Amino acid sequence: MAGQARRAAEGHRLSAPGVELAALARRLQDRALALGVSVVTAESCTGGLVGHAITGIAGSSDYYRGGVISYSNELKERLLDVPAAAIEHHGAVSAQVAVAMAEGARERLGADYALSVTGVAGPAGGAPAKPVGLTYVAAAGPTGHEVRRHQWHGERAANKEYSAAAALELMLDMLEAAAG
Repeated sequence: MAGQARRAAEGHRLSAPGVELAALARRLQDRALALGVSVVTAESCTGGLVGHAITGIAGSSDYYRGGVISYSNELKERLLDVPAAAIEHHGAVSAQVAVAMAEGARERLGADYALSVTGVAGPAGGAPAKPVGLTYVAAAGPTGHEVRRHQWHGERAANKEYSAAAALELMLDMLEAAAG
């Protein structure tokens, strides 16, 4: 099962769940502090796991401003300014909503960068067009945004951890690109 859960988008460095989150959070902290930037999070299917990983590293308050866990569509709209039309037309688990969550968090929480994650952790809730394990992660910064699609094949806990790792990886990639 662990081997199946490790399937990630081509070219990404994801490995075992749990083990990697702390290392990714430490790398994110090092990069954010070196650049002097602030970061916030907007999470749905991970339920705060990204923020938990970040705040598990001493000194995270020097760059991490906080986050929003917007599990419901209502909170995505109200707290992150996700347009109801985006949810209606594309669904809560979509690239469009992931980007809107990241951009909304960045704006509403007043940070330089934001990351978001939305998906179907499982074991229920999937559909043929949006199966269990489908996850979108997005990052937004001063020069724009990026979104990535992943399809995990693990149990709920593994899918959440892989999604959190993918979100941290995306933010690291965006910060590394900003550093030049």
